[in-house]
Parts: sequence; structure tokens; C-alpha cells
Amino acid sequence: MTRPTPQLHLAIELEREPTLAEYLPGPNAEAVAAITRLARGDGEPFVFLCGAPGTGKTHLLQAACLEANARRALAHYLPLSTPGLAPSLLDDLERLDLIAIDDIDAVAADRDWESALFGLFNRLRERGRRLLAAARQPPERLALGLADLRSRLQWGPCYRLLGLSDRDCERLLATSATHRGLVLGPALVRYIMHYHARDPGSLLELIGRIDAASLREQRQPTIPMLRRLLREHA
Repeated sequence: MTRPTPQLHLAIELEREPTLAEYLPGPNAEAVAAITRLARGDGEPFVFLCGAPGTGKTHLLQAACLEANARRALAHYLPLSTPGLAPSLLDDLERLDLIAIDDIDAVAADRDWESALFGLFNRLRERGRRLLAAARQPPERLALGLADLRSRLQWGPCYRLLGLSDRDCERLLATSATHRGLVLGPALVRYIMHYHARDPGSLLELIGRIDAASLREQRQPTIPMLRRLLREHA
């Protein structure tokens, strides 16, 4: 019997389809392994990610949902920093198998949001569902007014994502390009590393733009193409 899909009013679309395989673990291998298990219905039911912008929190949350959906589980990604969201959005999300909630720090100190998150956590636990949450800081350092919510967010492991080394960033560029059928030789990689931000999120976003330009122009990337793309987003 086919499982009905909950009718959720979540007007949030992923700009691309990030995958767990595309995320180069570097120093974050333990965190990626835990998220992979969670997305596959194994391991810890509650996992918290923290880290500076650009370390890949959003990528991992979105990729976990896509991995779960590919396995016929029901999962959804919800970034709380999206303007216009209301706490009532969390009603009935316990019907899903996995919820990935990003930017929890965006609603810290908001009594209504904290109460809604606390209620959702309890309902997820009662139903045996899974939660992947993320913020810039770990739960104990968030400006939460509801002590019980802070306690709930600490029930599972918390992983702080670390930045990649330059060598890992170069590997990320080459691997992501290969996944998209792009030829990104050493000279192009060096050019990107010299003129572009070196965090994983920025690099993966650039690879997406390179891919789009290559498809549009029906050719492999070149230095002039990279120079133009970087100038357009300067």
C-alpha cells in the first residue's frame, strides 16, 4: 500500500540537489557518517550540527533529506531563517520520517518558536521519528529562553563542522566537477583557489554556476569563462 504524502504548506525549494557523496568530509568524517546513518534510518535519531557559515551545514541537511526521500522515506528540509515563516508551520511535521531544521539560532529567544520546537521534538520522539538540526553554535551556547528545549537539543550527538584545508578544497572542486561531467584541470583549480572564497559552500555554488555556463555555451570551462563568472558575482 502506498504511503500518503502529508499535505504540508512548505514553500521551500532546493536550488539544486546536493548529495552526501558530493560533500568532501575532510576533518568532518565522523559527522558525515552519523548523518548518512540517520538519513538511512539507522544510528542516532537526533543529531545536531554547528559551525561557521560555509562549513556545509545546509548542504548536509538538504542532502540527508534527499537521501531519505530516495529510500522512500518522507523527509523535509526547513530553514528557519526564511522570512515570513510562522511557528504553526511545525504542526503535524511528526508525520514525516525525518525533519532537517536549519538556522535554529534565527528563532532563539522567540517564545512562540521555542515552544513550537519543543512540542515538535516531543512528538517526533513519541513517534520514533528523526531530527537533524543545525545552528552556528551548539545548543548550550544558543540564546534559548526555554531550558527544556535546550535540554532536548542536547539529547543526541553534536558535531562541530570544521573548514577544509586548501588541498581538500582542491579535491572538492575536482570531485564535484567530475560528478557533473566537467573537466576542471589543475590550472582552472588553481585559478579558482586564488580568486574565489575557499569554503565548501561557496565552491559548490561556483561549480553549479560553471556547470550551467558550460551547458549554455556547450563547451568545457575555460579561464575566460571563470573570469567572467567571478566578475558577474563580484
